[in-house]
Amino acid sequence: MMVHPSFPAKTVPDFITHAKVNPGKLNYGSAGSGSVSHVVTELLKMTTRINLVHVSYRGGDVQAITDLLGGHLQVYIGTLPASVEYVRAGNLRGLAVTSATRSHALPEIPTMGEFLPGFEASILWTGLHAPRNTPAEIVEKLNREINAGVADPELKARLAELGATPLRGSPADYAKLVVDETEKWGKVVKLSGARPD
Repeated sequence: MMVHPSFPAKTVPDFITHAKVNPGKLNYGSAGSGSVSHVVTELLKMTTRINLVHVSYRGGDVQAITDLLGGHLQVYIGTLPASVEYVRAGNLRGLAVTSATRSHALPEIPTMGEFLPGFEASILWTGLHAPRNTPAEIVEKLNREINAGVADPELKARLAELGATPLRGSPADYAKLVVDETEKWGKVVKLSGARPD
């Protein structure tokens, strides 16, 4: 969650208070209607009962971050890899990360859950899929090799620089993640009325 350095809120509670005093006057950007940045901010709105105006962009984080840098938006919840350098340079103020734990890339930035217990939105994840009838021994071998790869210290360090956290686990762990995340974000989409552009 980022704001322009000139924005009066220095913390998430400050931002929530400011938004409640100025209902419908603060703009938040998204990488498009139905995008990760859109539904995560909708979850924030539902959790805190604040009224923010959605400004939908096409093309990922770039346009929203550009307008946040230019002061045309008041807040943006974007991906860490796209925004980490702006926060490190002081061009944007990081208020919180939405993951369950602090990011290795920006350890000084608190999690949203430190202010809003239970708030967690790590929905930008990637996994490897195989056709349904792929033999179990091939799936297990792929899983073993991928887990070994993401455990490599050099790769872990590079991913951490980018703000990414590799997760190791089994195919069953990944299947559960997909089901749980689909259910969680399906509810947010339904309640917010978010629709893809």
